[in-house]
Amino acid sequence: MTIPETESDTKSVAAAAATPPAGGLPARATVCAVDGRTVYLLGTAHVSRESVADVEAIVAAVRPETICVELCPARLQALTRRDAWQKMDIVQVIRKRQAVFLLAQLALSSFYRQLGDRLGVEPGAEMLAGVTLAEEIGARLVAADRPIDITLKRVWRNLGWWQKLKMSAHLLAGIISNESVDEETIEELKEKDQLDHALDAVGSEFPEVKRRLIDERDQYLAEKIRQAPGKTVVAVVGAGHVAGIVRHLPEVQDLAALEELPPPSPLPRIIGWLIPVLVIGMLVTGFFRYGGQHTMESISIWLLANGLLAGIGAAAAFGHPLTVLSAMAAAPLTSLNPLVAAGWVAGLVQAFVHRPTVADLENLPQATSSVAGFWRNPASRILLVVVLANLGSSLGTLISGSWIAARFF
Repeated sequence: MTIPETESDTKSVAAAAATPPAGGLPARATVCAVDGRTVYLLGTAHVSRESVADVEAIVAAVRPETICVELCPARLQALTRRDAWQKMDIVQVIRKRQAVFLLAQLALSSFYRQLGDRLGVEPGAEMLAGVTLAEEIGARLVAADRPIDITLKRVWRNLGWWQKLKMSAHLLAGIISNESVDEETIEELKEKDQLDHALDAVGSEFPEVKRRLIDERDQYLAEKIRQAPGKTVVAVVGAGHVAGIVRHLPEVQDLAALEELPPPSPLPRIIGWLIPVLVIGMLVTGFFRYGGQHTMESISIWLLANGLLAGIGAAAAFGHPLTVLSAMAAAPLTSLNPLVAAGWVAGLVQAFVHRPTVADLENLPQATSSVAGFWRNPASRILLVVVLANLGSSLGTLISGSWIAARFF
């Protein structure tokens, strides 16, 4: 992934001991010399008033030709274009199977928004400050991070099923945790030893996650900063990335390799088709072995368990009565067809009977700042319908399939 560098290349990047600019630099700024250019790496916390002030101070001190921010183009657009939610097509989100991803993104955003509300600063304010200042001083702006969808897919597809289960549990626990986090704690997290300790903990528990989420992005950010034009560059990045960026700046990184997606595992698809084959096989064989009444009882178990639990899931999301009925009707059939899911059917029905307005979509980030807001907002309620109906259908398949197998054997 990394092209071997020569000795001269390695020496082309070094922490500079030069005299800082007259205006002085923030304490968390690292100065590097890169092929005759000067790069100022500013380590920040993503929810911190002090980090915003640091960005303003370093830009005023060095007047850079280019400002790099730890954002990918999509996240940059979401941060700077507040009307982006208005243009979201919730039906397309369901059809493209992105409901779970969007719901998780909203949940994590909700956590950061609540944290920012307690500290009196908007999440990502330091990145937005870098974007705004680039425009004010006429500097080039570089969105230096890897696209978020590629990062998440590289993380997820390189985890085993047990690691995926553990990771999901950790994320859920972090989202619903009520642990108080004050501004002093946030500022402490910007200290190198605290961050190293936190990343070491992640690395020991989920080494693949740390590699894809942190180490690879260190390489990606370093290369994008290396390629940034101008003699003076300011890079606003999370403090946890600074050490890795400094380490990789001497090297030429293969961005194409870092953006390559591993193929999805065939195991879920195999299991998805194996379950209906086994169920249908037991029903047909049971007819000849035990008679028609036994088979009809097994079919009833399949219909009731799948339909009832999918309907309960849709109802738990406060879905429309037609949505609940559609989940109950679809689940027994979709559980036999891995290409369709009961939650998708129910979500589409919910979207058509109670289609979100532009105001609903515009208010989505604010509405989901509380747990109750996920149920109140029509757009996020559709996502909940998809997820909870699918969860109910999956439980129904597991219960009814096990029950039918027990009766058969």
